[in-house]
Amino acid sequence: MQPSKKKARVSHPTKGPLELAPAVVSSEEQRSSSHASNQKIIVLLDQARLETVKNRRNIFELLNCDDHRELCKKKLKRDPKEFRPDICHQELLALIDSPLNKSGHLQVYIRTSKKVLIEVNPSIRIPRTYKRFSGLIVQLLHKMKIKAGTSSTTLMKVIKNPFSQHLPPGTRVYGMSCQGTLYSPVGLAHSLIPSDPNNRLPPVCFIIGAMATGHITVEEHPYIEKMISVSEYPLSGAAAISRILSGIEHHWGIV
Repeated sequence: MQPSKKKARVSHPTKGPLELAPAVVSSEEQRSSSHASNQKIIVLLDQARLETVKNRRNIFELLNCDDHRELCKKKLKRDPKEFRPDICHQELLALIDSPLNKSGHLQVYIRTSKKVLIEVNPSIRIPRTYKRFSGLIVQLLHKMKIKAGTSSTTLMKVIKNPFSQHLPPGTRVYGMSCQGTLYSPVGLAHSLIPSDPNNRLPPVCFIIGAMATGHITVEEHPYIEKMISVSEYPLSGAAAISRILSGIEHHWGIV
């Protein structure tokens, strides 16, 4: 009789990896949903380092430079500094917590370094701690979708590539780079964003890096119209996102 093989387990935090939206829709959420068909800002977090790996207890974890330094060096032959899933976590918090998202004018996508494309529901509440965020992403990458515990709402799901097929016709796409054309946050909004948030014009899309090294390229995204920057100094992705969104919120009068 052959010994039974143990199956790898996926790590699940005891209280669940994400906080779910309230079951009762508030008046603020109703106002946000009324803007669903109006002007949208689309953000793609590109080249996010979201990869799973089994630890010594045969449990899947999110590969990161703090917990898997030796694995990165010896087995993967890669610099551990490249594996920074926390960058994507910080950027998602900046996006989902923004007044622009809460007013119903933001749609977020993530594309990993392994070309996995993820759609994020604007109503999701991103876990505040990295550990719970890691558990959420591990579940997503193995189950292909995450649903709210109290409803059938899909909060995150893996969708088909390429990203361009999910952009409405006429979408203007801009890539973020410290070497791009320099704009102030308010100047960027006035120059690139329609003045009326309630119009039916095609949306504007920003592609922002979610990696520790490298940058967004037109070769990778040939539909990019222009490379832009919002500071003459190098910024973290989360800081750049906050500047972009604050300029658009000021432009549209979203407080």
